[in-house]
Amino acid sequence: MELALHSVQRKAFVLGVGVLLSFSYIAVSSKLFLAALFSERAELTSLRRAVWLDPGNAAYRDHLGRYYAYVARDPADSLEHYHAAVQLDPHSARFWFDLASAYQVLGDIPHQSWALARAIEADPTTPDVAWEAANFYLVQGDKEKALGEFRVVMANDPSLADLAIQYCWRLEPDVDQLLRNVVPAKADAYITFLDLLMRKKETAATAKVWAAMMANSEHFELRRVYDYFQFLIDQKDVDQARTVWQQATTRSGLTAYLPSKNNLIINGDFRLNVLNGGFDWHYEKQQGVSLTLDPSELHSGGRSLLIAFDGPGINHAGIRQFIAVQPNTAYDFSAYYKSGEMEGAGAPHLVIEDAYTHAGLYDSDELKQTGFWKSATGEFTTGSECKLLVLQIKRVPEGSPIRGKLWVGDFRLVPKQQS
Repeated sequence: MELALHSVQRKAFVLGVGVLLSFSYIAVSSKLFLAALFSERAELTSLRRAVWLDPGNAAYRDHLGRYYAYVARDPADSLEHYHAAVQLDPHSARFWFDLASAYQVLGDIPHQSWALARAIEADPTTPDVAWEAANFYLVQGDKEKALGEFRVVMANDPSLADLAIQYCWRLEPDVDQLLRNVVPAKADAYITFLDLLMRKKETAATAKVWAAMMANSEHFELRRVYDYFQFLIDQKDVDQARTVWQQATTRSGLTAYLPSKNNLIINGDFRLNVLNGGFDWHYEKQQGVSLTLDPSELHSGGRSLLIAFDGPGINHAGIRQFIAVQPNTAYDFSAYYKSGEMEGAGAPHLVIEDAYTHAGLYDSDELKQTGFWKSATGEFTTGSECKLLVLQIKRVPEGSPIRGKLWVGDFRLVPKQQS
C-alpha cells in the first residue's frame, strides 16, 4: 500500500515521527553506552549510575554487589544487589556463586548452600562451577558431594584433573571406590589417576586402574604405556609389566613386539622400528657414540645396528633391552657382530645381567678385529630370584678412548631345552 503525501501537513507528520524515532533510538543507545562505560569503573558512584541507566542488566547489579562485598567490605549490603542479579538472570551460575560467597562471609550456611545448589542447577557441567562447588563442600565436610563435583571437573577439564584427583585421593584413598563412583570412564581421567598412584608408589592400585583402562575402548598414547612399564620395572613388579606389555601391544596392533617361544629378545634382527620403550630396545644419547639402523650390512635378514665409537669416556653404547625370564632356568644366547677399524684399548662386549642385583650372567669376548660376521654365543642359568635381565653393549675397560664401527644383529635368547 502506498501512502499519499500530497499535503504539507502529512509530510511534516511523517518527518516528525521519523525524527522522534531517531532521537529515541539515539537516546536509548546513548543511555546503554554510558551505562557500559560507568560499569567498567570500580567506583561506587559509577556503578550506581550504570544500574540507574540500565536497571534490567543483571551484570551491572552483580558488579555493584561485588563492590560492596570486596571493596567496601560490606557483604550484608551486597546481598540486595546479588539477589537482584539472580532475579534478572537466574541462569547465570556466576551470579549465584557471588550470592553464595556473600552468605559464606556472613556465616549463613543454609543460605550459602541454597545459593550454591542453584548455581550447580544453572550450570551443572562447567568445570569452574564444579570446582568452586567442590571446594565449598570440602569446607563443609560433605565428602560425597565434593567427590561428585570433582568428577564433573575431571570429565570436562583435563587441566584441572590432576589437582582434582589429588583431592579425591585425600578424601577417599580407596581405588575401587574412586573407580566405581568418581573417576569418569575416560582415558585421560584414568591416565591422570594412574600418574598420581605412580607418584605415590601405590603399585597394587595402579594395576586396578590399568584394568579399567583396558576395559575402556578409548585410545591413549603409547608413551603412557612406556611410563607405566618403567614404573613397574622400577618397582620390581615384572609380572605386571609383562601383562601390561602384552595387553598394550595387542591393543595397539604391535604384537610383533612380543617375545615368542623361539626368541625372548624382541626385534633381535632390528627388522622393526625401535620403540624406545617397553620390552623393545631402549636407547639414549651417549657422548662419542652414534646409533644407526643399517639395511646395507646384515647377517641374515632385517637390518643391523651400527654403533660408531669416537671419543674418550665411553662406558656403554647407550642401548639396552629388558628381558623377562624365569628363575632357576638355563638359557642359550646368541648374536652376530662385525667390526671395522676398531682402535683403542679394550673393546665393546655383549653383557647380560640380572636387572636388579646386577649379577653378571653372560659376558662375550671382545667384539673387534673381524671384518666378517661372527657369532657370540653362551649359556647361563638364572638365579632363584631372577625374573628380569638386561642386555647391553658395554665398553671394557670403561673410560679409555676408542674409535671404530661395530655392527650387531640377530640376537636370540631361548630356554636351553628349546635351543
